[in-house]
Amino acid sequence: MANEYDKKLLDVISKLINLLIFLLVLVIVLGILLYNYMPEYVPAPDIERETSTVSSAPLDEKKDVDTVKYWQAPDVATLDSDANKDLILYGKDLIAHTADYYGPNGKIFKSTINGMNCQNCHLDAGTKVFGNNYSAVASTYPKFRARSGSIENIYKRVNDCFERSLNGKAIDTASKEMQGIVAYIKWLGKDVPKGNVPEGSGLKKMAFLDRAASPENGKSIYSQKCASCHQTDGLGIMNGDKTAYTYPPLWGDHSYNNGAGLFRMSNLAKYIKYNMPLGASHNSPQLTDEEAWDIAAFVNSQPRPKKNIKKDWPKIEEKPFDHPFGPYKDGFSEEQHKYGPFQPIKDKIASSKKK
Repeated sequence: MANEYDKKLLDVISKLINLLIFLLVLVIVLGILLYNYMPEYVPAPDIERETSTVSSAPLDEKKDVDTVKYWQAPDVATLDSDANKDLILYGKDLIAHTADYYGPNGKIFKSTINGMNCQNCHLDAGTKVFGNNYSAVASTYPKFRARSGSIENIYKRVNDCFERSLNGKAIDTASKEMQGIVAYIKWLGKDVPKGNVPEGSGLKKMAFLDRAASPENGKSIYSQKCASCHQTDGLGIMNGDKTAYTYPPLWGDHSYNNGAGLFRMSNLAKYIKYNMPLGASHNSPQLTDEEAWDIAAFVNSQPRPKKNIKKDWPKIEEKPFDHPFGPYKDGFSEEQHKYGPFQPIKDKIASSKKK
């Protein structure tokens, strides 16, 4: 009995040893297979790092992000609770479609203005950031203006645009139309504290050239990047009804006159740089500084209506560096005051003011 028992035990032990040997061989084979055929380990992307950058560029080439909080026009939807809603909306329509009311076939007065709209200069009905918007008008007017040598209110400022940029006649300050325009402008600036000028107001600053702006260079750039809308002759395109301009004239009888703010080279260059061609903006310009200055020089060298501006700048020492009409106290010529270079003029003016 003992021998039979020992024989069975040895048989079980033998089977267990064989099983262990098999399992050991299996582990070795699997290890070899895994070593040879396992895909190379690739670390998972760092989600926090990936989402914290503004682009897929290397970390040392991050794109600058504009974090400035620019002014934004109030939402028209909020007007539902405003007692002046109808007047404000009427004012907005007058800004956007001025020629429909005062142009060649105006609903109120015919041919009171040149056929342009206020928003041809004050983009998106005066709401575009750095598009010559109205954000700071209510907060800064009334104010002293050296051009007239007097304190001006918003009514005077609006009529300046009618007489200069629209090359037309001043409108009655007591009229519903003037009241509407002023109500709209005040509503746009209702959240701006008195005396403040919000970020994104007016026109964005740009550097001076170290040379005079060139009408010759500007002509070539204009033909490439501007003429498709404003036409080779600069006379713009009217709508089908001939009531207003789809693309405004940049010179000629129906453009702004020589007393308009855009006839100053720096104003027109800034306007062009950050708003033109169509689709450009302050954070996505399509032109270089030099192109903008040279286009401005070309446009403002073309013929346009003239206004009697003899009473402008009663104190000649307060004339801006790019006011193109003498006399001056700084010793620079009309040519340089119109085309530049402007830095020497500005430095001289600043030095004279210190003295």
